[in-house]
Amino acid sequence: MGRNNINLILIIVLLAAVIWIDLPGNPGIQIGNFQRSLQTQLGLDLRGGLRVLLEADMPAETQITVDEMNDAKKILESRANGLGVSEVVFQVAGNRRIVGEFPGLTNTSQVVQTLKQVGQLAFVPMGTKPVPEGTTIKIDYTQVGTKTGTIPENKLPETTTTGTTATPAADGTSTTPEMVYVPLMTGADLDTVSVGRNNVGKYSVDFKLKETATKIFGDYTKSHIGDTLAIVLDNKVISIPQIQSAITEGQGQISGNYTVDTANDLMVQLKYGSLPIPFKVATSQAVGATLGQDSINKSITAGIIGLILVVLFMIFSYRLPGLLASLALAFYAALTLALYKLIPVTLTLPGIAGFILSIGVAVDANILIFERMKEELRAGRTLRQAIDLGWSRAWTSIRDSNITTLISCVILFWFGNTFGASMVKGFAFNLALGVLVSLFTAIIVTRTFLHVTLDSLKFTEHPRWFGL
Repeated sequence: MGRNNINLILIIVLLAAVIWIDLPGNPGIQIGNFQRSLQTQLGLDLRGGLRVLLEADMPAETQITVDEMNDAKKILESRANGLGVSEVVFQVAGNRRIVGEFPGLTNTSQVVQTLKQVGQLAFVPMGTKPVPEGTTIKIDYTQVGTKTGTIPENKLPETTTTGTTATPAADGTSTTPEMVYVPLMTGADLDTVSVGRNNVGKYSVDFKLKETATKIFGDYTKSHIGDTLAIVLDNKVISIPQIQSAITEGQGQISGNYTVDTANDLMVQLKYGSLPIPFKVATSQAVGATLGQDSINKSITAGIIGLILVVLFMIFSYRLPGLLASLALAFYAALTLALYKLIPVTLTLPGIAGFILSIGVAVDANILIFERMKEELRAGRTLRQAIDLGWSRAWTSIRDSNITTLISCVILFWFGNTFGASMVKGFAFNLALGVLVSLFTAIIVTRTFLHVTLDSLKFTEHPRWFGL
């Protein structure tokens, strides 16, 4: 009884936390740097938004590894999150494509442009005569200063070109070859990047270099104060900051006429810049809320009706144990919703279907336990013995059925991940989560309720309370 009372207290505390999380308009959780809004997140089919199909922009015969695709997916997610786009879903589809879904997104052009950039970053010395922002230049990445371990002085900054002398063309005229710039370092040399403010309160981009690049960068900035070190993304100059002091500690600041948005954009480009392979946008489609609020309301109504019918069946068939199981089922539903908000889980209509199906799995465990209880009571066991024996003898069936369902969920999740079917993944994940929560409610919650309520009763005095 002492153990059951302790379990009951823990369940009540957990229930209070779950109710607080599930309350509409919850302000969310903020502990230090950890933040969670605790708002229900709806998927593309319920909110509308943008769906983008990115395809590797490489020849068909070029082999692309699984690791490269997974790394690209992570970088794309980081870029989207850095741009302030939340609830984004990226999935690798096959070995050359990535599907991105952006629920609720309306301003699509900036996001698409940022996502498809290869993100090859370079810091290029420009001397005192930098090219304008937006200029496309040619860069020789084979001579990066940090790769060779020395600064290529013969190509800095006024002579940061190759072939600057005129050469005769085929028709006898003279042409000047295209300028080829040698970068001092690349985006791979950055350790951390963040948005900050300079000493006059204007927005800036703060960065910290990796240890391997600190000395080279310090040596160069010490001897080139006043020169320009251009920041180049995908061979396009995006910023031309001037070196104002020696940066010998590996920490620097890019200042300029930045707003919070432009500083954040530059930070995203620097921090999440380099994709392992180039991508092109195969298709970009604005998706309307095909199901919308009306379908959400109908799904909720269907779920409530189904839950009420299940409760009535449990009470009619098992009487008092059925009532206790119904309370445990309500606890299960509230706990699952709280987990959706905490994780968080982006809900689609198939995901909601997975949750509703998991309610049936939760009821199934209770039915197995109660049928075993009835058998033990008919055999003359006491209530306490019937509860323990009923649970232990039903456990193998509960375990096997739930493991089978989880295996099916793993297969469905793998299928959805492999072929970019987010709806299949949502269904599989929600069903698997529901199965795990139902195991907790059956093993801990329902069993505790039964012991706390029924251990002091005498079955022979109240047989009708148990449907016998």
